[in-house]
Amino acid sequence: MSRNPQELFFNQAGLDLGQTHKFTEKALHGADDGELFLEYTLSEAFSFDDNRLKAASFDTTHGFGLRAVNGEAVGFAHATDLSMDALNRAAASLSPVLSGHSGTWAGGPMAAGKALYMDANPLDGAEFTDKVKLLEEINAYARAKDNRVRQVSVSLAGEWQAVSIIRPDSAPLFDVRPLVRLDVSVVVGEGERQETGHSGRGGRANYAQWLAPENWQEQVHNALKQAVTNLDSIPAPAGEMDVVLGPGWPGILLHEAVGHGLEGDFNRKKTSAFSDRIGERVASPGVTVIDDGTLPDRRGSLTIDDEGTPTSKTVLIEDGILKGYMQDRQNARLMGVTPTGNGRRESYDSTIMPRMTNTVMMAGKDDPDEIVSSIKRGIWAVDFGGGQVDITSGNFVFQCTEAYLVENGKVVAPVKNATLIGHGPTALSQVSMIGNDFAMDDGVGTCGKAGQTVPVGVGQPTLKVGGLTVGGAG
Repeated sequence: MSRNPQELFFNQAGLDLGQTHKFTEKALHGADDGELFLEYTLSEAFSFDDNRLKAASFDTTHGFGLRAVNGEAVGFAHATDLSMDALNRAAASLSPVLSGHSGTWAGGPMAAGKALYMDANPLDGAEFTDKVKLLEEINAYARAKDNRVRQVSVSLAGEWQAVSIIRPDSAPLFDVRPLVRLDVSVVVGEGERQETGHSGRGGRANYAQWLAPENWQEQVHNALKQAVTNLDSIPAPAGEMDVVLGPGWPGILLHEAVGHGLEGDFNRKKTSAFSDRIGERVASPGVTVIDDGTLPDRRGSLTIDDEGTPTSKTVLIEDGILKGYMQDRQNARLMGVTPTGNGRRESYDSTIMPRMTNTVMMAGKDDPDEIVSSIKRGIWAVDFGGGQVDITSGNFVFQCTEAYLVENGKVVAPVKNATLIGHGPTALSQVSMIGNDFAMDDGVGTCGKAGQTVPVGVGQPTLKVGGLTVGGAG
């Protein structure tokens, strides 16, 4: 089967490129904006548990989404049938939005640079037997490393997505988007006590780096370290205290507690804690937050967003001052600003929303060891599980999966069941130390919004935040 996106849509699917472009012009006549989004996705997944391969799947998904924008209103239709008959039926369903409307077309996106991933296809990068052998080796290696291991679970997933975006105002746009993820979880036990550790990695590349023993062995070591550390954990203290967040994945707190509040739709509707605050101080001096969809191979990076706008490096907060929001085309037009390449959708059957790509806080000048040693009594949070945030209020709750009690600058013990509770804008203003050890996460971030999930990245250096509430056993 062809891996050329243009051939997929306009040869194998039986569509004619010129005819499809003319159809889009006619279907969106009178609209302010819109596009025909075509998608073809190949995916596979493997899971290994209880010393055997539990499941292996392969799936093919294809379809289109046709969207017309009229002011704040959006008409949207989608189907799995890539045919002109299906397209014409979809266009007819947009009439309630476009009837009697003569919009002012927003103008096309600027041209994108070089495609990031045209040559990367993980599904062609290794044989089926090699992938199964990898899971078997990881399982055996983890069990051999520590006799306290009681269970090992390993999963491997790969995806190759081809998209085409047809707009009346530009030449057809084509892009491919590979995605790989490897997860290792272990359960260790002593007596009746059991604890779990996990390590996940991924990105937009072929399988090669995950098949390399030095890489997956490091994942096993990380998962084991977390699980064994938690065997010695004590109940987490409770109360308001200083918290140090580790580098990399703990940036998920920034993503949830702050990032969503900086998306354009919430701010246009004035439902965000950051609404109408451009130019104001919203964080401590030294805090700079950027959303960057151009980072090579990162999980949140794309050549173009799902409207055809090139992704970009967007400064959201600079030295504590709010500079801007993440924008798709509709919200940018309604707010009188420029799109930032953050218009994203989960798939062809989902409509566009402003979403994060890779959201990071930049490094500072403080030594990470000195940050930890500055704690009188508090928590050093190294790894996180899930979290929740209320966009309107900015309040958040996060669960720590690896954290330590620190007293008088010394690590006392690992703690169990620690939760961090706070208010996003307030937490930003209580950042007192920023490490020089910036790191990205390991490539496993998935962001949910309005029922849609998309791959994202996060990153940050070690941070000290004062006055967070720690929920624990007391």
